[in-house]
Amino acid sequence: MEIHGAILLLLAGVAAGFINVLAGGGSFITIPLLILLGGLSPTTANGTNRVAILLQNIFAMKNFRNHGFRDLRQGMTLGISAVLGALIGSGIALEVPDAAFRMILSAVMILALAIILRPIRNRDADRSSRRLLHPRLQLFMFFFIGIYGGFIQAGVGYLVIFALSVAGGLSLVRTNSLKIIIIAVYTIPSLSVFAAAGQVRWVPGLVLGMGSSIGGWLGTTFAVRKGDRWIKAVLAAAILAMALKLMGLF
Repeated sequence: MEIHGAILLLLAGVAAGFINVLAGGGSFITIPLLILLGGLSPTTANGTNRVAILLQNIFAMKNFRNHGFRDLRQGMTLGISAVLGALIGSGIALEVPDAAFRMILSAVMILALAIILRPIRNRDADRSSRRLLHPRLQLFMFFFIGIYGGFIQAGVGYLVIFALSVAGGLSLVRTNSLKIIIIAVYTIPSLSVFAAAGQVRWVPGLVLGMGSSIGGWLGTTFAVRKGDRWIKAVLAAAILAMALKLMGLF
């Protein structure tokens, strides 16, 4: 990989890590760049991107803990629920192209946008910051989220936010602190599946991971300091941009 390509990947990783921690969809930036700059096939880019995802979430997890968000047990429980699904999805990804998922994901993102931006009464917001609603349903939901995350990863953050914030009743700050743990847990076996199939290129993956780690750290600090109001603003912009991109409107 040439030096200018590595620099562009590093910068793209910073942007993607920031977006991923606050919302999701950063992989829609990084996967195309891995294909264009790294000369990787779509399947190899899909696998290589997970190196950056794992590193980004490990660093973001550490920063959330520094700010007092210590939800490791709950995040691990939901993450383990997603692991089996991720193994299934990763296996499918090695055989099936992801084109059919693109329009479906755009519809899911717009639906999530409409629900997440709805007004929340104060008593609901206070309650939501303490307790996850419907924990058994969450385990079921995260199995299927794991299938999608294992298959394509891009945009999985929106599904996690929908599950934890809309269905689970948590604040967006706590949702994001749990999201990075869950994704880190299921990314480990998913990355292993791609690596075992020879569909991971470690050098571009690590370069991208360096940038994503920086972006994830910055995104975590932004989330904690700015709170739900600013997260919603970034989330809305990211969802609209990614949905329009998936629809082929730009």
